[in-house]
Amino acid sequence: MLENEITTRATALFGVVDGINAILVEWGVSPTLATWLDEIISMTLLFLLAYGIDLISRFILHRVVGHLTKFTKNKWDDIFVEEGVFKHIAHIIPAIVFYLSTPIALKSLFWVKMFEKGALIFILFVIIRAVHASTKAMTKVYSKSEDYSNKPIQIIFQIVAVLAYFIGGISLLSILLDTSFATLFAGLGASMAIIILVFKDTILGFVAGWQLSSNDMLRQGDWITVPKYGADGNVEEVSLYSVKVRNFDNTITTVPPYALVSDSFQNWRGMQESGGRRIKRSIIIDMTSIRFCTPEMLERFRKIQYLTDYIDTTEEIIRKYNEDNSTDNSMLVNGRRQTNIGVFRAYIQKYLENHPEVNHEMTTMVRQLQPTEKGIPMELYFFTKIKDWIYYENVQSDIFDHIMAVVTAFELRVFQYPSNSGSSYHLYSE
Repeated sequence: MLENEITTRATALFGVVDGINAILVEWGVSPTLATWLDEIISMTLLFLLAYGIDLISRFILHRVVGHLTKFTKNKWDDIFVEEGVFKHIAHIIPAIVFYLSTPIALKSLFWVKMFEKGALIFILFVIIRAVHASTKAMTKVYSKSEDYSNKPIQIIFQIVAVLAYFIGGISLLSILLDTSFATLFAGLGASMAIIILVFKDTILGFVAGWQLSSNDMLRQGDWITVPKYGADGNVEEVSLYSVKVRNFDNTITTVPPYALVSDSFQNWRGMQESGGRRIKRSIIIDMTSIRFCTPEMLERFRKIQYLTDYIDTTEEIIRKYNEDNSTDNSMLVNGRRQTNIGVFRAYIQKYLENHPEVNHEMTTMVRQLQPTEKGIPMELYFFTKIKDWIYYENVQSDIFDHIMAVVTAFELRVFQYPSNSGSSYHLYSE
């Protein structure tokens, strides 16, 4: 219906073209030259018609629609205007008119075929540009949405853009070779190995991007660590070809998406979404400083605020056990006895449980690890309330400063390799 209407109007517009040749001949122009001039004038009128329609369509679709979008509450239409989607669509209308009017305006089959191919190629390029602009606009729309702002939406729309370029490339070849799209697409199967080799990175990025998106493995804003590529920072951009990471020293590292799928990487999102950030660090106790607690030691430990109830309760349990088992208390090795390292471990546990910066709703534990040639590792396992990096490091340092300062109060020693600078402590962490 639309084609018939355009054809009718074009016929009326170019009805004068048939008389141009006769007028030129009457003016004394040779028939051969008149035929050439006739074609040139027809081409000129055809281009003027297409240009006039292009001005009108751009005015309506780009300026008028762009002006109307300012009065709507939705933001997506403003983004579509900003990316020029309607501007690209406006170019399709004159191209269609040009394509349909070419057989009417021109007599030469050669030029008709050439201009028709040119119009089809122009329409194809405009459609691809419109799709590409639409994907960029949709990326911006979803990035501003609270539900999708931190998800790798850009990958999905980049995949759509790549598919549009791929289909457009095949369509372009079909136009230039006068071959149907289906036939040309089927013929590509024979050269698929070459295509895979040429577009290897794109295909790998396509598969990896889909896995990252569908499995929610990576989001914009995540803190990730990829030791192989020296990346340790926040994800700024997730695209089909690269993942851009801003390291904590403000350098930028780009990581191929398929590397995050094929190799391992550490995503700290779970920690950031949890109630705290974990601290897991050990101090090494010299085993030669471990001993049973004497009554004088226990009396001194009772004066420590966090240990008063613990000492009394534990002593009562030990006394009852030794009485029930008729323990000979003349030898310390008989029965049950408290040790300075056990009391020290109880103190650290109470200290962490009462520390204002420790998240008490999460695991708080002090334990001994397997003894080594350096001594007995005493591991502290707990979580801070706030996950900010600077805050986290300050809390961690304050806690271990205190522990290293009080360790001698329990007549214990912290292992360190001998040095000429005097005694100090050695801290081991994971």
